[in-house]
Amino acid sequence: MSLETHYLRKRVSVQEAAAMVPDRASVYVSGNAATPRALVSALAARDDLGGPVHIDHVLLLGDDPFSRRPEVFRHRAWFVGPADRDAVNEGRADYIPVHLHQIPEVIRRGPRPDVALLQVSPPDEHGFLSLGVEVMAARAAIDRAERVIVQVNEAMPRVHGDSFIHLSQITALCEHDEPLPELVPPPPTADQQAIARHIAPLVPDGATLQLGIGGVPDAVLKLLCDPTGGQTRADLGIHTEMISDGLIDAVDSGVVTGRQKSLHRGKVILTFAMGSRRLYDFLEDNPLVEAHPCDYVNNPGVIARNDRMVAINSALSVDLTGQVNADSIGPRIYSGFGGQLDFIRGAAASEGGVPIIALPSTARGGTLSRIVPRLKPGAGVVTTRADVHWVVTEHGAVNLFGLSLRERAQALIRIADPRFREELQRSL
Repeated sequence: MSLETHYLRKRVSVQEAAAMVPDRASVYVSGNAATPRALVSALAARDDLGGPVHIDHVLLLGDDPFSRRPEVFRHRAWFVGPADRDAVNEGRADYIPVHLHQIPEVIRRGPRPDVALLQVSPPDEHGFLSLGVEVMAARAAIDRAERVIVQVNEAMPRVHGDSFIHLSQITALCEHDEPLPELVPPPPTADQQAIARHIAPLVPDGATLQLGIGGVPDAVLKLLCDPTGGQTRADLGIHTEMISDGLIDAVDSGVVTGRQKSLHRGKVILTFAMGSRRLYDFLEDNPLVEAHPCDYVNNPGVIARNDRMVAINSALSVDLTGQVNADSIGPRIYSGFGGQLDFIRGAAASEGGVPIIALPSTARGGTLSRIVPRLKPGAGVVTTRADVHWVVTEHGAVNLFGLSLRERAQALIRIADPRFREELQRSL
């Protein structure tokens, strides 16, 4: 049978594909910019389901059609975003706290998913379709699911790496072209630029970086690539769970080359991408970039094989003992564990590694300190005080590793907002 015939035999309409999901199924859905929105919408619109249909995912973007029918669909989120945050906190959906590198293990050890819904690129001449801008846990879902149903989208870039699925692994496919969601953060604020200025000196030449999306990572990259700022670095590498648009200029400037990487030399390694169409076009058939599942990219042992690994992660608050809260505001779930501790531990074990927690010193327009005497009741500790090394705010950078509780508190007070330092001192 020719590949074209094979393809045509598996091609169905979006509605027919969604109809292949059985009632009371467990459904893995690819997330971030790879969310198969046409399939998701068609599944949510079905009126013949009694439920519950469990929707397992990392981060779903955009409007959530499942939330309008909570009696039928129930989220099981490994990372909570705006689409399902209210549902999780109101008890209509579930949050599974787990390190990002362990999500594929959860899928492999748990009950077999009934269906995996994925978004992919069109097939090449050998019948391989690319998972594109998000690999994450899709490989584990493909291996375990009873049925694999894909939305083929011309807008999905063909990304290299361990990111392909063959036609023979697919139960059914539907064609639906639509623009991928784009997320372009605003320019860095003054505080974010100040944080970046304290981080830049911690980055050596030849470092491998983990960078997420947002003002601080973008400001750090810009500083390291700007020949007029006096902080440029040579031959930086990238090993990160995600990339955004800032990477493009860093590559074009010649600062990111990967030539000194001790693992995957000359390659940018990621597990998902989120940015503008410019980023997705940059990824298209680009041999510089490789996408791999998160149980590889985020595995602390793999991360540690990158010499001079610099990991930059954000936080909601840090208490005076160094405990880092990053997934909840008090008991209210805000996001998830993600890959923070994966990279903090991996960078700490790396030869010459630098693990960094970076956060503005205040919130709510400067009325609330993010450096606090103790975390709010119910707040989750994502990075323990035993794992914390560098903490950076716009007021400075301190290394807590090896310090006593008293020494940690004094160090953190020094980088707190000046308006709150006296109050923090009195709390000791």
